[in-house]
Amino acid sequence: MFSQSVVELIKKRSSWRTYDGKPLVDEDREQLQQYFAANSDGPFGTNMRFKLIDRMDEDGSEEEKLGTYGFIKGARTFVAGVNKEAEKDMENYGYVFEKMVLFATELGLGTCWLGGTFTRSSFGKKAGIKEGETIPVVTPVGYGEAKRSIRDHVVRLAAGSKNRKPWEKLFFDGNFDTPLTEKEAGTFATPLEMVRLGPSASNKQPWIIVRDKNHGMFHFYVNRTRGYAKMLSFDIQKMDVGIAMCHFELTANELNLSGQWIDNNPGMPLPQSQMEYVISWAAKE
Repeated sequence: MFSQSVVELIKKRSSWRTYDGKPLVDEDREQLQQYFAANSDGPFGTNMRFKLIDRMDEDGSEEEKLGTYGFIKGARTFVAGVNKEAEKDMENYGYVFEKMVLFATELGLGTCWLGGTFTRSSFGKKAGIKEGETIPVVTPVGYGEAKRSIRDHVVRLAAGSKNRKPWEKLFFDGNFDTPLTEKEAGTFATPLEMVRLGPSASNKQPWIIVRDKNHGMFHFYVNRTRGYAKMLSFDIQKMDVGIAMCHFELTANELNLSGQWIDNNPGMPLPQSQMEYVISWAAKE
């Protein structure tokens, strides 16, 4: 799948909002299309597809307005993720879309998750969405300007893009009261750290992971921000948990830490009403 280290790709990936205006070269476009054809499935099934959308036609004129409310400058091409509603579709969507973003990063392309700052109707028309389909997010794909714009720096600062919650706020050992340290995590310290470095809407990092050392499991929870889910027509924070799942599993596979996703709710009392169990990762001996 990846020719480069997943760990290095996760560290390398960042949101780019300013592009040089050049179209994708044929090789990059072809590799993206080949990737789309072979990688639309996730841990919970195949309920999404990718669509490469060009803002410009061949002579450089704009075919149709694809609004991003001024958040993206100079991008000529976007990737839309078209979703069909299903059980755990947002977790699945986040996993699959982030995996694609990492592939684009390997190609040297800039990306930026857009969940609420684009016109869904115009992108939907270009993507040819059908009844029962939606486009939760899109990303530009292109060649970022060598130097970030002042606006880009301001947006990154406002979103807290460089800040990440510490381990003791995200990872726990056996229960929700005992933080899991990097030392105690042992061989799984790197997969968990890659989860911590993952992107999320407004950098909320709404994932909580509890290790069950006795059974070799890691239980994933969504810890919603109050009122946040009502801002959009889909559960973007469950999508963020899908991103966390992607980083965890890809990194574990790279380190030869085999395992699988299973539905195994441990039934622990939840410390907050906005928390919800999602899935567990079970290590294979």
